[in-house]
Amino acid sequence: MSRSVLFDTETTGLDPLTGDRVIEIAAIELINDLPTENQFHALIDPERDIPTESTRVHGITNFHVEGKPKFADIADKMLEFFGDSKLVAHNAPFDFGFIDAELARIGKPALGYERMVDTLVLAKKRFPGMPNSLDALCRRFEIDLSARTTHNALLDCKLLAEVYVELTGGRQRGLTLETEQALAFAQYERSATRTPRPIVVSEEALEKHAEFIKRLKDPVWNS
Repeated sequence: MSRSVLFDTETTGLDPLTGDRVIEIAAIELINDLPTENQFHALIDPERDIPTESTRVHGITNFHVEGKPKFADIADKMLEFFGDSKLVAHNAPFDFGFIDAELARIGKPALGYERMVDTLVLAKKRFPGMPNSLDALCRRFEIDLSARTTHNALLDCKLLAEVYVELTGGRQRGLTLETEQALAFAQYERSATRTPRPIVVSEEALEKHAEFIKRLKDPVWNS
């Protein structure tokens, strides 16, 4: 059984090196690439204003984060949820960059890029030259987007988890396993309840078979 964590962030802007901060983190546990009910979510006080142009993207305003914990207050719980698992994100370097910048501010080590699984890279390999945004992938895999009026970290995680299942074949693996188990059980039931039926050959049939064998040259039956 393998565990990984799929996560997403919302931020005040595009570049943590120019002072942009994380304002929302959401994460979902994956077991064998399939999502479980185990989740992490936090709205965060970025200790600065949220620009209007950013609010247009994710819908989060200064009012929404007023009185919320700072990143330092939730960092340990987030890291505990992450554990030492692989970390899955869409355009993962963006999210890793912001989380690592926040961790550096409070003197904690970076996540480590060897843990990164970028679904954007996976999508580009599978659909080269095609749009591979989260919206585009959801439409391609016929995943319901009706609730996604703005970017929301927890909703985006849930959508990305469905996309990730399709990209990795996780759902097919699960269905295949269930099918194999059902077939094995059915075969066991049949063998356990089967009544042996011996085949009885008549003397006449045995004599005709013996006459036929005599007409063959070096028949293997007589070896």
